[in-house]
Amino acid sequence: MRARKQERTIGLIATLADPMRRALYCFVAQGPEAVSRDQAARGVGASRALAAFHLDKLVDAGLLEASYRRLTRRRGPGAGRPAKLYRRSALQVDVSLPPRDYELAARLFAGALATRALPATTKQLQRTARQFGTGLGRAARRRAGKRATRSGALRELESVLREHGYEPFRARDGAIRLHNCPFHTLARDYQSLMCSMNQALLAGVVRGLELIGCQAALDPQPGMCCVVVRGRI
Repeated sequence: MRARKQERTIGLIATLADPMRRALYCFVAQGPEAVSRDQAARGVGASRALAAFHLDKLVDAGLLEASYRRLTRRRGPGAGRPAKLYRRSALQVDVSLPPRDYELAARLFAGALATRALPATTKQLQRTARQFGTGLGRAARRRAGKRATRSGALRELESVLREHGYEPFRARDGAIRLHNCPFHTLARDYQSLMCSMNQALLAGVVRGLELIGCQAALDPQPGMCCVVVRGRI
């Protein structure tokens, strides 16, 4: 069973070996909304036909999922066919050679904390996460330099978020939202524990970067991380 799973995982990684296919996957994955073939083609500088070919290969592999929707308000005869849109699937791909299962250990810890922990223990987890995040933020502040502007500090914030898999983007309201939750599997089963830890971690990053007026707050949205950074962005 493990061997078959490992072979499938390696096959999925191999699907992304083609540079064009990998570029298309990354372009689709980084956006909070589904994209059309035309948008994807422009995004990676390819022809529409080539983009369509590789996008559909990614759908066949399960790495992307497709849907159909009209992109204009026109209806009835002459409105044309609905466009085929692509977005990243929920499929999670992890590979480790030789096999390691750190997620199992994390599940055991999370399960023990969620069912048996005293309030003081949960508070300590949040403090530890905040302290770790503060360390990340201070390191990013040093990289920005002593004369870093606020915009420079915000760029460092987004860099830290990208580095740790959050996939940040600027929402229409100006807030920094997170397209991906690095702890999604655990947060699905231990939501309260993991989301409070996550919020404390990112609050620490904001603090370490000395971004006065910004705050990392809980604001769960479908398909996104539960934390948003808002304020003086």
